[in-house]
Amino acid sequence: MLRAEFTVPDGLPAHLRHGLFAASGTYPAYVRFSGPGPYAPPDLEDFGQCSVAIKVMQVPGPKLMDDESATQDLILVSPASFVTPDIKENSAMQRWVRAKAPLGYLIDRRPFRLLHLAMQLLYSPMHANPLEVRYYSNVPFLLGEGQAVQYSLAPSRDGRSRIPVRPTENYLRDAMVRTLTEGDWEMDFMVQVQTDPHLMPIEDATVHWPEDLSPYVTVARLRMPAQRFDSDAQLAFADVLRFNPWHSLPEHRPLGNSPIGRFQFLCHFFPGNVRPE
Repeated sequence: MLRAEFTVPDGLPAHLRHGLFAASGTYPAYVRFSGPGPYAPPDLEDFGQCSVAIKVMQVPGPKLMDDESATQDLILVSPASFVTPDIKENSAMQRWVRAKAPLGYLIDRRPFRLLHLAMQLLYSPMHANPLEVRYYSNVPFLLGEGQAVQYSLAPSRDGRSRIPVRPTENYLRDAMVRTLTEGDWEMDFMVQVQTDPHLMPIEDATVHWPEDLSPYVTVARLRMPAQRFDSDAQLAFADVLRFNPWHSLPEHRPLGNSPIGRFQFLCHFFPGNVRPE
């Protein structure tokens, strides 16, 4: 769990100035990096996937859930597309995950699941440092009235970490400690506007929206100052802070039959279900 600042710049295009991005400003934030969950194997065995959840603080306005009054949660994962297309398939996958046999879902009698497996292998390389990874929402969100977008978070500069020859159980966390001991780290928060409802569907999270059809546009900068975050107290704080895509302004409402917004993260981002890196 890291302390951060989330800064919305001046001069965004008019069609992107909604909700959190309606006006320029800097907000305090917490950022949690974690594995895919729900179990916590050593980093090298975690399927080459990382997650990031941003809780932007002091955000005014009504929220879709009333348990938090001044926050906007933004949740992303490292694969560029999700492993299941919808809530029904996600429920089937979760039964295999809870049985600690996730590959069983991918080879369970349905040919299209093999295609999903191939896409996940493509988008899930082993990572050296969660701060140097690009993340995606995989599913769409509203941005203003009648406009669907997806999110992405990418480092503002290239990283240089390497996977150790003999990785420790928490080598990803160790890499983050080294980076944030040396200085600040910044990432660009971006949105991609849906421009083609066929090639950029709302209801199928396995489809990676083509970036040549609609490029991502930076709408904020996430700055994590130099800090130490691996104390026992800080890791305990990471376990209890809850992230939910419905902690949101109405202008950023989750859209469609979202396996992430409506199921996956409600499981993975509650206490005891993920291991902070």
